[in-house]
Amino acid sequence: MRPAAFLLIAVSASACAASAMTEPRTAKAEAKLQTALQGKVAGAPVSCLPPYRADDMTIIDDNTILFRDSSKRVYRNDPPGGCPPMGSGNYALVRRSINAQMCRGDIVSVVDVTNKINAGSCTLGSFIPYTAVAN
Repeated sequence: MRPAAFLLIAVSASACAASAMTEPRTAKAEAKLQTALQGKVAGAPVSCLPPYRADDMTIIDDNTILFRDSSKRVYRNDPPGGCPPMGSGNYALVRRSINAQMCRGDIVSVVDVTNKINAGSCTLGSFIPYTAVAN
């Protein structure tokens, strides 16, 4: 009976690991990301963003969100394990917090903007600033 219990645990653990894996980026999403980051270089990751406007967010796909700080700087966030179904439709991220800053570890909801239904949630990762290279 012990080997059967061990097998059940191993199968369950592998299923969890598989669900946490992110889907590969499509060619369209990769092109969108490269265009957004073109001419910019990555800096050291930061834990929190300065307060931002909601319309400054660009969803690349389930695995990447960009937050524009200015025309010269954008912050990239890759939620650990992705954030489905964020990149596959008309979705928005909703964060409920009294803190004005958005930080690593914050849990955000993915909401269908058409019918206002919560479609999931995810945890944000570190924010990597990409800054335009001075000429």
